[in-house]
Amino acid sequence: MNLSLSSSSPSSLPSAAASPSSPSSSSTTSWLSGIVRGRTDRSGSMKLSANSASGFLPADPPGPVVRKNHFRGLLFKYGPKSIQVAFKTGDFKQQVIFIGGLTDGFMAVEYLEPLAIALDKEKWSLVQILLSSSYSGYGTSSLQQDAMELDQLISYLINKEDSEGVVLLGHSTGCQDIVHYMRTNAACSRAVRGAILQAPVSDREYRATLPETAAMIDLASTMISEGRGLELMPRDADPSSPITANRYYSLCSYMGDDDMFSSDLTDDQLRMRLGHMANTPCQVIYSMGDEYVPEYVDKKALVVRLCKSMGGAEKVEIAHGNHSLSNRVNEAVDAIVDFVKREGPKGWDDPWH
Repeated sequence: MNLSLSSSSPSSLPSAAASPSSPSSSSTTSWLSGIVRGRTDRSGSMKLSANSASGFLPADPPGPVVRKNHFRGLLFKYGPKSIQVAFKTGDFKQQVIFIGGLTDGFMAVEYLEPLAIALDKEKWSLVQILLSSSYSGYGTSSLQQDAMELDQLISYLINKEDSEGVVLLGHSTGCQDIVHYMRTNAACSRAVRGAILQAPVSDREYRATLPETAAMIDLASTMISEGRGLELMPRDADPSSPITANRYYSLCSYMGDDDMFSSDLTDDQLRMRLGHMANTPCQVIYSMGDEYVPEYVDKKALVVRLCKSMGGAEKVEIAHGNHSLSNRVNEAVDAIVDFVKREGPKGWDDPWH
C-alpha cells in the first residue's frame, strides 16, 4: 500500500474577507466559489506556474518526507498479526530498520524525518517497524517476542523486497532488542551488516529512582516463583501499560533479561551480555544529557565500558543531548549516516556469506 504517513491534524479552511464587490449574502453563488474567486481577484490576475498552466496543480516535492510530520512511503504487513506492520520510505535494496523503545511506534523520534531524507540521498530505505511490544504492548511482550518479529521483518525484506542486507538502529529499549536478536543467531540475523545503539540506557537504574520499584520487584519475584509470571502486576507497577510479572522483573531486576547497560555491572558481566556484538560493526550513540540516566552515573566512563565490552564499538558522545536527541537532531543524523556509509557497503553482494 503506497501512502503518506502523517501525524499532522487537518487544517481548517480559511475564511474569505468581504470586499465591496463581493456578492451579497442573498447571492446564489456558492461560498466555496467565493473563496476561490476572492483569492484570485485580490491580485487582479492569476499567476500560473508551469505546472498549473498545463492544467496540473503543483505536486508535493519528491522524496520520502513531503512536509513536517508527513512521510511518503510503503505500508506493509510482515507477519500475520494485526500489529505486525512496517512503513518503508524509499525503494532501495539497502535498509535501515528503526526499532523504538517503550511506548514507541511510528514516527517515535524527531530525527527520523531528516534521517529518511539523508538515507534516501544515499540510496537507502528507512523502515519503521511495529512490534507486539509497540505503544502500550511492551508490558505483555518480551525481548524474545521482539526478536522473533524482527526476524520476520528481515525475512520479508529479503524475500519480498530483494534486500541485500540491513542495518539495525535501536532507540532506548530498542537497543536491548538488537542485542538480544543478535545473540539468537536467527537465520536472518546473518543479513545484519551493522548495528547502531542510540541511548542504550538502563531501565533498571532509572526505575530504581522511583519509590515503588523495590516492593514491586519483590512482588514480581514472588509471582514468578508461584508460576504466575504471565499474570499482570498491580497498576501502580507501571501506570503507562499493563505489565506482567515476567516483563517487570526483566526490566527492573538486577541481571534481568533487559539489564544490559547498567553502570554497576562488572566488566565481565557486560562482556557476558554484550560480547557477541563484537561480530557485528557497532556504533553507540550516547546522549550526555540523557534524562533517564541517574545523575550519579559517570556517562563518559560508562559509554567507554559499553563499547569495550562489544569488542571496540564506535563511540559517539552527543554533548547535552537528551534521551531522544530532539535537541540534537542534526548531530544524530550525521552520526548515523556516516556510520551507514562506512560500514553498510561491506559485504552487501550476498548477505548469506
